[in-house]
Amino acid sequence: MQFGAFTIDVALIIAFLEQSTAFEIVIRVFAIGGWLVLVYLLFYAGINLYAKLRENKFMHDWKYVVLAIDIPQLNVQTPKAVEQMFAHLAGSLNNPDLREKFRDGFKQRCFSFEIVSIGGYIQFIVWTEVAFRDLIETTIYAQYPEAEIVEIEDYVSTVPDSFPNDDYDIWAADFALAENDAFPIRSYREFEHNISKDTVLKDPMGTLLESFTRIGHGEQMWLQIIVEPVNNHWKEKAIKQVKELIGEEEKHGKGIMGHILDNPLMNELKKGLSEVNAQILSGGNFEAEEAHEVKKDPNKLRYMTPGQVKVVELMEEKMAKIGFKTKIRGIYIGRKEVFSPTRGVNALIGAINQFNIPSANSIVKKVHTGLRNVVKANRRKSVLMKAYKKRKIKIGANPYVLNIEELATIWHFPMSHVKTPMIQKAAVKSAEPPAGLPVEAIYDAPTFAPTEEVDTAPKFKTDTGEEIEFEKFG
Repeated sequence: MQFGAFTIDVALIIAFLEQSTAFEIVIRVFAIGGWLVLVYLLFYAGINLYAKLRENKFMHDWKYVVLAIDIPQLNVQTPKAVEQMFAHLAGSLNNPDLREKFRDGFKQRCFSFEIVSIGGYIQFIVWTEVAFRDLIETTIYAQYPEAEIVEIEDYVSTVPDSFPNDDYDIWAADFALAENDAFPIRSYREFEHNISKDTVLKDPMGTLLESFTRIGHGEQMWLQIIVEPVNNHWKEKAIKQVKELIGEEEKHGKGIMGHILDNPLMNELKKGLSEVNAQILSGGNFEAEEAHEVKKDPNKLRYMTPGQVKVVELMEEKMAKIGFKTKIRGIYIGRKEVFSPTRGVNALIGAINQFNIPSANSIVKKVHTGLRNVVKANRRKSVLMKAYKKRKIKIGANPYVLNIEELATIWHFPMSHVKTPMIQKAAVKSAEPPAGLPVEAIYDAPTFAPTEEVDTAPKFKTDTGEEIEFEKFG
C-alpha cells in the first residue's frame, strides 16, 4: 500500500500481529513512535500541575464572606431587578494573558447565590470573596434600597464532611442542562399571565420556596448557584449551533488556492468550461437546462415549523444577553431519625422542573447520590458535600452557560404576593440622621473604641418552638 513516498506492506503487518504476543506488539509500537504519546501525556500533565500550583498560590490569601440578605417587607420588584444585579457583577470579569495565567496563576473569582432552609426557615445568602463584598452590597442596594445585608457564620460548618456518618445522612446532586447550553431554559417572562388588564407575574420562586418550607426540625435543604463571569466565546459556539439547526453552511476561509482561483481571468475560464460541459450534457439544449436551474436556499429556515422557528428566536435572545459559567447544586441533609429524601428531594426536583422547556432545554440531575452501590454512593456524598462547602464549580457535572435572564429566573427575591411564612424579611430600615441636626458638644469626654452594632442576625423558630439564630460575626 502506497502513502505518498512511503510503502506499507500490509501482509507483513498481519503476519507480525498473528505471530507476536501482545507484549511484543506493545513494545514494537512503543519503539516505533508510541513513546511520543507518552511524552505528550506527561508534558500535558506537567503543565496542568504547574498551573494548578500557581493557581493555589494565587488564591492562598483569599478570604471569603457569607452575607445573609433580608428582603423588604413590601417587594414590588420583578426578577428584572436581579437580572440587572447579575449584569453589574459581570464587571468583575478579567481576561488574563498567558503570563498572568501561567506565571502568576490567575484565577477568575466567582460568586455563589444560595437559598437555605433550616428546619423550614428560609434565608437568601450570597457567598463571595472579601474583595468583592462592596460590589455585592452595591448591586443589591441599588435595586433593593430597603434590604438588610448581614454577615453571618457559614452555615455549612454545622454538618459533617464525610459519609457515612453516625448522626446525619444526605442526598446531593449537581444539576446540568439536558441539551447544548445554546438552547435556553424557561424565562420569568414566560410566567406572566395576560388574562387580566394588568400583567401578573406568577412568580416561580413561590413553588421553589414552598418546597423548602416542607422540611421540619432536624432537616436542612440547600440550593447553590455558582456563577463565574466569562467572555463572549460561548456565543460563537451558540451561533454555530443555530446555523447547524437551520441548515446553514458554515463559511470557511478561502486559503491561498482560493485567492488564486478567485480572480477575473479564472472566473471567465471556469464559466466557459461550465458552458461547454452543459452543452455536451444537454445535447446542445443549453437554454432549456438554464431555465430549469433552481437557486439554492442559504438555509432551511423557511421550511421549519413554527415551534422550531420559536426555538431559534429564543436561542438568539439568549445570545443577546450577558452569560455566566454556572453550576447548580442541591443538598438535602437531615438527622437519621427524620431523614426522608422522598419529602425533601422530590419537592426540590419538582420545583426545578418548572424552568424546563421540552422543545428547547431542561435542567436535569447529572451527578447525584441516589445509587444502589452503597460504597460508591457514600464516596459521592462526601465529594459533593466538600464541593458545596468550598463552592467548587469544576467538581461534579460540567459547568454550562446561563445568561443573566435565566439566572434571575432561578434565583431572585420573591414578590410580596408570594406567601411564604418562614422567609426572613427586613424590618424597619435604619437611616442616617439629618445633615442639619444640632449636636451638643461634650468636652473632656473619654474616648472609647467603636463598639459593634447590636446583633440583628435573623432568628426563627422551628415546629417545636426552639429558637435558632444565625450567628453574626465580623
